[in-house]
Amino acid sequence: MRSKKKVISSFVASVGIMMSAQVALGQSGTDVSAGDWPDYNGNMAAQRYSPLDQINADNVGSLKLAWRFATEKFGPSPEFNNTSTPLEIDGVLYATMGATRNVSAIDATTGQLLWVWRPQEGERYETAPRKGAGRGVAFWRDGDKRRILTITPGFFLVSLDADTGIPDPEFGENGRINLFYGLRNAEGFDDVDIGSSMPPFVMNNVVVVGPAHRVGMRPRSKSNVKGDVRGYDIRTGEQLWVFHTIPERGEIGIETWLDEGVNFTGNAGVWAPMSGDPELGIVYLPVESATGDRYGGDRPGDNLFANSLVALDIKTGERKWHYQIIHHDIWDWDNPSAPVLADLPNGRKVVMQVTKQSWVYTFDRVTGEPIWPIEERPVPAGDVPGEWYSPTQPIPTKPAAFDRQGFTEADIIDFTPELRAAALEATQGFRMSENVYTPPSLASSPDGTKGVLSLPSATGGANWEGAALDPETGMLYVPSRTALAVLSVEKDEQADVDYSQAFGVRVPRVSGLEIVKPPYGRVTAIDMNSGDHVWMTANADTPASIANNRALQGVDLPRTGVPTRAGLLLTKTLLFVGEGVGGGPTLYAQDKKTGEIIARIELPNTQTGQPFTYEHDGKQYIAMFVSGSGKPTELVAYTLP
Repeated sequence: MRSKKKVISSFVASVGIMMSAQVALGQSGTDVSAGDWPDYNGNMAAQRYSPLDQINADNVGSLKLAWRFATEKFGPSPEFNNTSTPLEIDGVLYATMGATRNVSAIDATTGQLLWVWRPQEGERYETAPRKGAGRGVAFWRDGDKRRILTITPGFFLVSLDADTGIPDPEFGENGRINLFYGLRNAEGFDDVDIGSSMPPFVMNNVVVVGPAHRVGMRPRSKSNVKGDVRGYDIRTGEQLWVFHTIPERGEIGIETWLDEGVNFTGNAGVWAPMSGDPELGIVYLPVESATGDRYGGDRPGDNLFANSLVALDIKTGERKWHYQIIHHDIWDWDNPSAPVLADLPNGRKVVMQVTKQSWVYTFDRVTGEPIWPIEERPVPAGDVPGEWYSPTQPIPTKPAAFDRQGFTEADIIDFTPELRAAALEATQGFRMSENVYTPPSLASSPDGTKGVLSLPSATGGANWEGAALDPETGMLYVPSRTALAVLSVEKDEQADVDYSQAFGVRVPRVSGLEIVKPPYGRVTAIDMNSGDHVWMTANADTPASIANNRALQGVDLPRTGVPTRAGLLLTKTLLFVGEGVGGGPTLYAQDKKTGEIIARIELPNTQTGQPFTYEHDGKQYIAMFVSGSGKPTELVAYTLP
C-alpha cells in the first residue's frame, strides 16, 4: 500500500466571488421548487424532476443557446467525455471538469467563471482507478456557511467554501480527509484499487462516501479492497460510522459466505449515486457485486451485501433493512443507479431500484417490504469448473421488465431473409440464453461453443443514468440499452483467479449491423401506482449508419434508436431525452403522457452529462455537458429568446 503520509495539495483561482442570502428550505437551504438544482439528481429522492414550466410544449421549439463554457484548458490535456451533472444554487453552477477533476463555480446566467479549485495529487492521481471529471459535487448549507463536497480521483474527501473555493480549515485536515485510512484488504499491492467517480451524498449533516474500483472482468487477484461505506460529520469531517458491505465474523450476512472467501474477497462498493429520506433519516445504498465480475468460485454463497439495496440510519450507519437483488452475481449486474424515492398518489411511500437486468424492484421505503411479490424462481446452473451457482434468483412480478432479457432466435433481426439467415449463421458456436440468468460458459467448452449470447449486457439495461419520477402522477421514466453480450470465461494465467472474461470472443455482427432486433435504446414509461407499462419509445432517430446501410436499401425501417442510455430530465410539462454517450447531438422534448416528440433541439455535441434545469432572474434554463466527435467537452445552457 502506498504511504498514507502523503498530503494532497491544491490550487484555487478566485475569478470573482458571488454571495446571496437565502431562507433555509431544508438541508441544502433550497430545492427544485425554488428554481434550483441543489442535488445530483435534483433532490435527495433522486427524482430528476423540476416543477418549472416557463419552458413548455408551446415554446420549447424556440430554445436558443444562452451560453457555452469550454473545458479544454481544465486539466493536463483536453477532456472529450464529461458525464457529470452540475448543481445550481442561487444563480451559481458548481461543476467538475477535466481529467484531474477540477471543481468550478460558474455564473448560471452568463457562463462566466467565478472560481476554480484544482486538486494536485501526484502519484495518488497516477495510480487512481477512477480518473476524469467524475459525475459532480454535493452541496451543504447552514445559515451563511455554504460548502461544496467532492471526492478527488486520488480518493480524498474535500470540503470547499462555496463562495471562494478555498478548502474549509475546520473540516478534516485543512479541508480534506484521506479516504485510504481504515480500508480493509488494502495491503499487498503496489497501488490501492479504490476511488470514486460519484459525488458524496449529503443529508442531515452527514456526508456519505461510497467507493468504486477498477472494472473486474479480468481482476488482478481474487483478493481486493473491500468496498465499505462510511459516514462523516459534515462540519468537522469526523468519521461517524462504517458499514461493512462484506460482513466480518459475527456480523449479519456472514452466513451467506460459505467458506474463507469472505476474508479476501473485495469490491461490493457503492459506485452509483445514493439517495435518502431526510425525515426518516435513512440513506439508501445501491451496492455493487463482489470480486470478480464473471467468476465467483472463490466466494461461494449468496454473498451479502453484494448486489443489495441497503437502508441505513444516516446518523449511526445502523442497518434498517436490506434486500439482495442478485445472489452470487457472475453477470456484472451491479446496482447501477440511485434508488428513486416517491410518495405516490396512491399513498404508498416507496423506493425503486432500476437495474442492469431491466427490472424495477419496488419496496416500502420504511419497512423494506416488496410492493408487489418478488418470487424466488429456479434459474439454470452452468458448467464452469469450480463455480458456485445460486439455484434461485428473486424475480419481480411487477412491473414487467423494461428491456429485453435473454436471447433466442426470436430476438434475431429479420429486416430481410438474407440478413436473418446471415445472423443465424453468425450465432453458430454460441449458446443462447433462454433465461435472463443463464450463466457464463467456457470459451472452449467441450460442446464446441465459445460463450453465451445474453441480454442485457454488463452495461445495462439501466445504468448510472437511473430514471426520472413525476411526483404528481407517479410515472417512472426509465432509459435503457439493448446491446448483446457474450458471457465467456477462460483460464487466467496472469492472476490467482481460476477464470475471468475471455479475450478475443466478440459479439457477432452481420453487414455492419447488430444481430438483435431494434430498438437499440429506449425510454419506458411505467405507472408505479399500478406497476403497468404505459408507453415505450426509441431513444433516438435511426442513425445514418443504419439508414444508409447497403444491406437495408429499400427496407422500411422502424425508428431504431441507438445503443446508448439516454439522459433524462422531467419538468412540469415535458420529458427531455438526450442520446447519451455514443449518441448524436439531439435533445428531444417529449410529451410525458404519450412519448410523442414535440421538438428536436440540435446541440453542439452529444449530451453526455445528465440534463438539468434551473431558473434565475426570471428565466428558466436547460443545461448539460456535451461531448464526443473528437471535440473537447463543453457545458452549454439553453433558454427562451
